[in-house]
Amino acid sequence: MENTHTSLTGKSEFESYNRDIVVNNSHQLNDKYSNDRHFQKYRPDDYLAIVDKRALERECLAQALLNHHIGLKVFTFGSLEEWQASKKEISNLRAVLINTGNRNLDDADLTAEISEFVTTFENAAVVVVAENDDLNYVLKALELGVRGYIPTTVGIEICMQAIELAIAGGKFVPASSVLALRKILGGGRSDEYRHIATSFTARQSAVAEGLRRGKANKIIAYELNLCESTVKVHIRNIMKKLGATNRTEVAYKISDMIPHESRF
Repeated sequence: MENTHTSLTGKSEFESYNRDIVVNNSHQLNDKYSNDRHFQKYRPDDYLAIVDKRALERECLAQALLNHHIGLKVFTFGSLEEWQASKKEISNLRAVLINTGNRNLDDADLTAEISEFVTTFENAAVVVVAENDDLNYVLKALELGVRGYIPTTVGIEICMQAIELAIAGGKFVPASSVLALRKILGGGRSDEYRHIATSFTARQSAVAEGLRRGKANKIIAYELNLCESTVKVHIRNIMKKLGATNRTEVAYKISDMIPHESRF
């Protein structure tokens, strides 16, 4: 089966993989990335479109998906206009991956771009890839009609599973956002906690939880795979949002906002 990756120059790169694409049978793929993994069966001309203004980023992502046997042809574009100029068949388009990089959905232009993609590709799965996994941005993207929000902190296998889920009609959100949402919507939360927790990023929520448990900065950094200096930056931002003057006050305020039965 051929996977096609078309670059900006219009040239096509073909890679043939000696493997089976099967559904609901006992075949196993002889690939370290695909052991016991059964891919959805696509039509030969079905393809995935990656849209990113940054040429190197989109080419690298496309190559990574092909190397991990996404099971679809992959074409890259710098914009919606480039896709329109390519005259690719929309009927064969299964998913559109929009890499927004470090842009946030507070940006009205970005919001408008995503809305246009969702409207143009109403029969395809539009998925956002972004550096920011803030819960507010995830929810805003879903409100715009996207079927997935993939943070760049996940691996390529999770990225592929998210794409497949979106194509199948589901919606993918990062685990960090689900945990943050659970904390916000959990029973017994005060209005104050709902308001403040919503303003925390996923990382800030994790750091705040570490502070509540009395963990040192080094331990928090180790558990979250962060530099200690980054943890200190998060703590300063948390203190500012809570109006706290030190880490002890942060721990007290966080604990005070979480009902006793919800603590673990």
